[in-house]
Amino acid sequence: MKNGGLQLAEIPRVKRISKEDFVKQYVKPQKPVVIENLIEDWPAFEKWGLDYIKDVAGEKVVPLYDDRPITSEFKFNEPHAEMKMSDYIDLLKSEPTDYRIFLYHLMKEVPALQKDFKFPNIGLRMIKQLPMLFFGGENSKVFMHYDIDFANILHFQFHGKKQCILYPPSESKYLYKVPHALISREDIDFTNPDFNNFPVLKKAKGYVTELNHGEALYMPEGYWHQMTYLTAGFSMSLRATPRTVTNFSKAIYNLVVMRNFDNLMRKLRGQKWIDYKNRVAVKKTNKYA
Repeated sequence: MKNGGLQLAEIPRVKRISKEDFVKQYVKPQKPVVIENLIEDWPAFEKWGLDYIKDVAGEKVVPLYDDRPITSEFKFNEPHAEMKMSDYIDLLKSEPTDYRIFLYHLMKEVPALQKDFKFPNIGLRMIKQLPMLFFGGENSKVFMHYDIDFANILHFQFHGKKQCILYPPSESKYLYKVPHALISREDIDFTNPDFNNFPVLKKAKGYVTELNHGEALYMPEGYWHQMTYLTAGFSMSLRATPRTVTNFSKAIYNLVVMRNFDNLMRKLRGQKWIDYKNRVAVKKTNKYA
């Protein structure tokens, strides 16, 4: 796996783990882990692949996103294109593409998919809402970010494989975090970082793994994560509530205050606001050089 000189340790792996050991060894100390055989009893483990999704959801028109930077022209969750799921899957199988699907309730649109998974009894307070599925083409990337609600996440890979880079919240100061946002600078390629422009990245200590079909990645609350689809495929995330009052408070702040303030400033200043935030990200982070 490429890491371009970043300080990345391999994420530990277990075949199976008891609820008690999972909580003690990974949830309480907030450490990531890959559980290789967590979902062998799910129908999805055998059934879910691109061909199956095409069969059950091929007629659905889905929103697509590429890797263009966020600008004042497009809102964060505004799609860049649309196409029928069958055509999108044909594209995924035929050639590399930047087009990805996220923030789309395929399980709500195709209720049959809801019978193929269950919430694992593994010691997390799972949020019992329908999970979203995420699709990506070979070589497509998800920018480095952390989740607005500070959830503990179980991320399941289906069809193919992806590289996952994680950083704990303690490393935020080295990651060129954009103020009033949940992302690092979008022009950083974490598979081949430019240390001339972003020298402080060398100080960040994180984790990396290659996630394969049927494997589950535990990402603790507030962890930064960046994904690269090594092959075309898709994944699903289940979420659990934050364990600490501090992180729950941060989630409320992000949802109620930060997001609304940022949206207001985008309306008032447009691209100037986005450019300003990117400059501040470099200025603040480079103080640690």
